[in-house]
Amino acid sequence: MTQFPKGFLWGGATAANQLEGAYNVDGKGLSVADVLPGGKERFAIVNDPHFDWRIHADKYHYPNHEGIDYYHHYKEDIALFAEMGFKCYRFSIAWSRIFPNGDETTPNEKGLAFYDDVIATCLNYGIQPVITLSHYEMPLHLITSYGGWKNRKLIDFFKHYADVVLTRYRDQVHYWMTFNEINSAMTMPIMGQGLAPSNGSESKQNIFQAWHNQFVAGAYAVSKAHELNSENKIGCMLLYATSYAFDSNPKNQLATLKHNQAFNQFCGDVQVRGEYPGYSDQLMASFGFRISDLDITDADLALLKANPVDYIGFSYYMSTVVDVVDKNKPQANGNLIGGVANPFLKSSDWGWQIDPTGLRIALNELYYRYQKPVFVVENGLGAVDKPDQHHFVQDDYRIDYLRQHIQAMAGAIDDGVDLMGYTPWGCIDLVSATTGQMSKRYGFIYVDLDDDGQGSLKRYKKASFDWYRRVIATNGEKL
Repeated sequence: MTQFPKGFLWGGATAANQLEGAYNVDGKGLSVADVLPGGKERFAIVNDPHFDWRIHADKYHYPNHEGIDYYHHYKEDIALFAEMGFKCYRFSIAWSRIFPNGDETTPNEKGLAFYDDVIATCLNYGIQPVITLSHYEMPLHLITSYGGWKNRKLIDFFKHYADVVLTRYRDQVHYWMTFNEINSAMTMPIMGQGLAPSNGSESKQNIFQAWHNQFVAGAYAVSKAHELNSENKIGCMLLYATSYAFDSNPKNQLATLKHNQAFNQFCGDVQVRGEYPGYSDQLMASFGFRISDLDITDADLALLKANPVDYIGFSYYMSTVVDVVDKNKPQANGNLIGGVANPFLKSSDWGWQIDPTGLRIALNELYYRYQKPVFVVENGLGAVDKPDQHHFVQDDYRIDYLRQHIQAMAGAIDDGVDLMGYTPWGCIDLVSATTGQMSKRYGFIYVDLDDDGQGSLKRYKKASFDWYRRVIATNGEKL
């Protein structure tokens, strides 16, 4: 069995908007996640061109409002993470908890005090925080008043936010990421960029302008993190779905190359290499505009060039298949991206195709493209768990999924990949980002809460809890 490197960062991952709850407590403002209803059709509502952000902010009950009430349970939850042996814990800071509207000059001290304590609790257990600055939870006011990330004004608002948190935690936190799954805006810009049809998401030029503004803001955060502490490592975060041509038809091969450039590579190329790739103009032209149509300054380009990220964080749940020849093939579901169904793969309860080998391919593709360390910061199986009368879940299906993906990581290490760590997604059950459901569970820890918000909120260890504890204790030797 391959030896995982000494100091490998085993842990787990969550996001503020999916577990904290307390959406209106201690001065927190509304975030984009706070207008997303529950259920599989949650995005159909915001994709209605008549969608009104302000009305929906108060009209419905939203699962994200309550999460799993981590805001009041974090000490208990982090203690459970420590019991599993976590070396690190990836979580996000809710921008709207620090700056409720996003455009204030003075931060909300009560919001900062919460993260002070979360970070201190982690460090007391020897758990390294890995913090995402923006994980699908931008302040709603920045959408309703400024139009989302297509507006360059958001660069300065984000810089101010980054200044505050990076400075405050300069000596406690040394692993950071900028924008979660930044490339997901290609198919779903609502969460990462604050763009819906009602404020411009149907224009790809708006999406690329929003990306540019995020690239500039992220490069500033890289610069600031390095200025504050030379130990700091700050990465980008990509949604990566290894992509296959359905067959050897040259048209499908070319389409797969173009798909990879647009979805898997573009955002990484800019943030890791510090410059726009040579195919940028051709890519934008395929959507009806040119790079010269974007608001890009020489100062922007200089900032990008001087501040590439230190590592590549990415999520991997599934692979995808491209076929432009036969438009009638069965389709597969996925993590904000679909594709043709792969006849060689099985699917999860939500139709995501399970492909551990695709993770090994992804690790090779990313590492040898960029020659920088890679970090699997999301991976996991969303499944329907059926607890017994004692709330125990025998989740062998989850153990099998994770085992196969850890074996794939070991194979990539054998291939020469510099892999930093592994933080499986939803290490404790939380609200699903894509469906707003609690019933789509990922965790090692079962939370007694259903899709209607009913339950005791008590935490219970699943079978996978002890399994993952053993994996970490043996540094991946006992799977």
